[in-house]
Amino acid sequence: MASSVARAASSCADRLRGAGKKVEILDAKTREKLCFLDKVEPQATIAEIKNLFTKTHPQWYPARQSLRLDPKGKSLKDEDVLQKLPVGTTATLYFRDLGAQISWVTVSAEPSSPAVSPPRAPGVTRHPPQVFLTEYAGPLFIYLLFYFRVPFIYGHKYDFTSSRHTVVHLACICHSFHYIKRLLETLFVHRFSHGTMPLRNIFKNCTYYWGFAAWMAYYINHPLYTPPTYGAQQVKLALAIFVICQLGNFSIHMALRDLRPAGSKTRKIPYPTKNPFTWLFLLVSCPNYTYEVGSWIGFAIMTQCLPVALFSLVGFTQMTIWAKGKHRSYLKEFRDYPPLRMPIIPFLL
Repeated sequence: MASSVARAASSCADRLRGAGKKVEILDAKTREKLCFLDKVEPQATIAEIKNLFTKTHPQWYPARQSLRLDPKGKSLKDEDVLQKLPVGTTATLYFRDLGAQISWVTVSAEPSSPAVSPPRAPGVTRHPPQVFLTEYAGPLFIYLLFYFRVPFIYGHKYDFTSSRHTVVHLACICHSFHYIKRLLETLFVHRFSHGTMPLRNIFKNCTYYWGFAAWMAYYINHPLYTPPTYGAQQVKLALAIFVICQLGNFSIHMALRDLRPAGSKTRKIPYPTKNPFTWLFLLVSCPNYTYEVGSWIGFAIMTQCLPVALFSLVGFTQMTIWAKGKHRSYLKEFRDYPPLRMPIIPFLL
């Protein structure tokens, strides 16, 4: 098996060096020449060039590499072809080290999550569950520690006691459902165009998710917790908002998944389907974010808890940034993109 892989890699390298262009790779910061490839075929892709670069610098495996035409420009895509780039006989590419990488499914894999990592739009390949499971399993487990009032949290006399307020138990069900849904979507629904993310992002993302989960769980499950001001009516309204938005979020994820089959890199404009929850595509580019924010607003109304409101605000801010970026990409790529759509909030934002 190893020998066959080696022969295939050698054959690929020989093909790329057979004739054609020259490629020099410089450090984007220092402009130091790191690698020079002679006689690279014009049809070679950036991914193939990365593999050749790795042979001379094994410490920088392809997932760590960012190659660009300008030191401060955007990274080239792996599928970009050398002859289609605006370069001469000798192509100069600039290299940046993206740092140690880890598989997406280990940390978190939900495009609509208000995390500090970049948005994870459905892509073209699936990866083993590693990255996302770390992010999403954490809040699920942490919240339950407070819900069951394990020792050393609220004091000895409250160990393993249960709240007498129905809203506390309902909040636990909703919170658990949300993260179980995310975990299942990570494993069975989402596809990702990039197989890895920087390892350092795990610590930022887990701090965000785990920290907020502990903060809101502490107050919601506290023995002195006070139910919402307007009682059962407020809770029922909030629950309806939460459930509707969760169904909407899932519906959008399924629509995005079906938009591009596994293994395909064709990009299409997302349109509403027969599912009424997808009709929000008529008004916004990223309805998955709209529904996600709505879910947390419903949860905040249900619990009337300040940490939940702050979590919703931070998430909305981050998802607005992602939605604007996605909206700009759609407008740039598709000339016939629906003009009435806004990034995340219909008619406003």
